Amino acid sequence: MTTRNIVIEIPEKVLLAEKTDEVTFARELRILAAVKLYEMGRLSSGRAAELAGMSRVEFLLILGRYNVFPFQSELSDLESKRTSLSR
Repeated sequence: MTTRNIVIEIPEKVLLAEKTDEVTFARELRILAAVKLYEMGRLSSGRAAELAGMSRVEFLLILGRYNVFPFQSELSDLESKRTSLSR
């Protein structure tokens, strides 16, 4: 798998406010970005898990920590299919 590096400058005051170091904060940012992009429907759970640096199962399990329902996209697909069948 080919990867790209993206550099984000974080003010030291943010790290101090979060009481964390660069490595821990970078890991949390990756997870937060993955969760949000999944929640918005922009990434599948598999791709979001890759971004977060974990397995798909691990990713689906942590979604509850962020109040994101793990199968929202599947539910939306089922609802749209049901609506189109009832027409």
